Amino acid sequence: MQQLSLFDINDPIEDEREELLRLRNELREHNYRYYVLSAPTISDREFDEKMHRLEALEQRHPEWMDPESPTQKVGSDLAQKNPKVQKTGNFEQVAHRYPMLSLANTYSEEEIRAWLDRVYKGLDYTSSNTPIEIVCELKFDGLSISLWYEHGKLTKALTRGDGVKGDNVIDNIRTIPTIPQDISSKTDLRSVELRGEVLLPWENFERINKQRELAEEPLFANPRNAASGTLKSLDPELVRARGLSVYLYYVLGDNLPGNSHSERLDWARQLGFPISEAMRVCKSVDEVMDFIHFWDKERRNLPVATDGVVLKVNNLKQQEQLGFTAKTPRWAIAYKFEAEKQLTQLEEVSYQVGRTGAITPVANMTPVQLSGTMVHRATLNNEDFIRQLDLHEGDFVWVEKGGEIIPKITAVETSRRQENARPITFIRNCPECGTPLVRFEGEAAWYCPNDNCPPQMKGKMEHFVARKAMNIDGLGAETIDLFFELGLIRNIADIYQLRAEDIAPLQGFGERSAERIIQGIEASKQVPWARVLFAIGIRFVGETTAKKLARAFPNIDLLMAADEEQLIAVEDVGNEIARSIRRYFESADNLAIIERLRKAGLQLEGEEATMSVGNSLEGLSIVISGVFEHHSRDEYKALIEQHGGKNVSSVSAKTAFILAGGNMGPAKLEKAEKLGVKIMSETEFLQLIGEIQ
Repeated sequence: MQQLSLFDINDPIEDEREELLRLRNELREHNYRYYVLSAPTISDREFDEKMHRLEALEQRHPEWMDPESPTQKVGSDLAQKNPKVQKTGNFEQVAHRYPMLSLANTYSEEEIRAWLDRVYKGLDYTSSNTPIEIVCELKFDGLSISLWYEHGKLTKALTRGDGVKGDNVIDNIRTIPTIPQDISSKTDLRSVELRGEVLLPWENFERINKQRELAEEPLFANPRNAASGTLKSLDPELVRARGLSVYLYYVLGDNLPGNSHSERLDWARQLGFPISEAMRVCKSVDEVMDFIHFWDKERRNLPVATDGVVLKVNNLKQQEQLGFTAKTPRWAIAYKFEAEKQLTQLEEVSYQVGRTGAITPVANMTPVQLSGTMVHRATLNNEDFIRQLDLHEGDFVWVEKGGEIIPKITAVETSRRQENARPITFIRNCPECGTPLVRFEGEAAWYCPNDNCPPQMKGKMEHFVARKAMNIDGLGAETIDLFFELGLIRNIADIYQLRAEDIAPLQGFGERSAERIIQGIEASKQVPWARVLFAIGIRFVGETTAKKLARAFPNIDLLMAADEEQLIAVEDVGNEIARSIRRYFESADNLAIIERLRKAGLQLEGEEATMSVGNSLEGLSIVISGVFEHHSRDEYKALIEQHGGKNVSSVSAKTAFILAGGNMGPAKLEKAEKLGVKIMSETEFLQLIGEIQ
């Protein structure tokens, strides 16, 4: 039986604001997965589409611009570090001499032509002028690197990092035989920097994955992920054994020979640096398109992964004249190739149960070679997706790996459909426990509502112990599965009832392993409230949302008592998230687990609960809007809470006042004027709470 609820009627402006904030959080998370974890979960194209949508929203609403937005900063591959120490493991973090920016990209030939038009306009050229030279190069799919040479000797090798500083992986770079260690006999330049891409050739990628498969280790998704993980290894001998390669594509420094990009690359090639021969200086749009079309087919014969073509203005003075945006050069753009696709046959559809109970259909297909790997499974997302494909039993389907990451079915070849083939119909009962499935209004997924469904129970525990949640050492997926099957744990609260004497006798453990698990469990009791909230696994409450909820509700009792209106008042919490939180705390089983976690000693309140410094804002609902001089927005939110007030995101008749900085949002201003809500300046607010006289 479906569970339905009435649609909420929302303010279109607030809907766009909510979408903008959600996209920023999503893109930050995907950047972290791509650059730091080397484990992306969406294709490059899906990422780019989200980024373009965010850019459009920010252009439409400049009052919402944030210098920390993913549209204004490059993704960071910096490893996490102690702020008091300038090293991450063995990696020193070093500031780039020149910002290491990313490239604007496109999948459209029309946008390539539009970019060329902008270049001509930016340089004030007309068709009667000498054509602007454009260098076309292959866009290799690896990890960006910056090599520093001082007096001819290689001294540093920095990853892109956050564009301002990078990790110095010099010891690992020295294991790549094609990178010169000393060029002092060939040039007397005091300093030169070369930038490029570290790669893992297909041959080595396949060899490594075969070794990992034999060792029952997780396989790398693609060469880029493998290259990234390898370069961040703390073991140079492992790096050497993997067999990384590199192509360099940019030369920086003072007093360098040549007045063009291509001349400098030719100079670097003569010094022995690995510069790709697959490049061409073009003088017309047609020449550029010819290069793109040729390599779109020929790239399949290359020994390394490439996913597009980079176009650069060749003349260095023209590059300087065109300049940069906040995160990209105006004189360069990347054209991304369409993802490779293959035709194969559907054998059957199976169904997986996630930790939240969501049912994911999976296509099991005849294995097919795609982007260097054998593909035999692809997600079908949900019932609506299957209907849109009009998928039938035994259909031949087109499969692609967007960005060479996640296989997906893009179309059905209906011309090869068998007669009397039956349509694929979505199941109506859980494949694990048999419980009838439910589908909530406004959602595409079907769910198993049985909290005691085994995959959900194990999935929730795996999420709970994860590094970014409770970070319990020794409790991985296999261990949780074993403990579950033995009846030692059935939910997250049971973890705190485990004893070393229960674990030590089990095969593959012993006293030392048992003690390590118990110590990890004990240490998790000090994990702060925000992470505990993330760990308990409320649907739609991710890491960032959990932090904001923990700040707004300093302990779990306040959160449990909050109604939907109070929850929606928290930044980034919309109707869907609010309803999910309420559903979670309306479950008697969940409340029982929370009480057991409380008795176990987990941190179910934060420091904010004891940080009250006054009551001048007691009972007042306050909206923050604009840019401030004396404090950041987050600091003002904390001040409001410390003085007894409540932060709300939208203006209503219940709003006491708007704390307004520069560039206040026009929609909020208009609504405030309509409702007669007071606008308070930054100075007036600081006087109200007694920070200034």
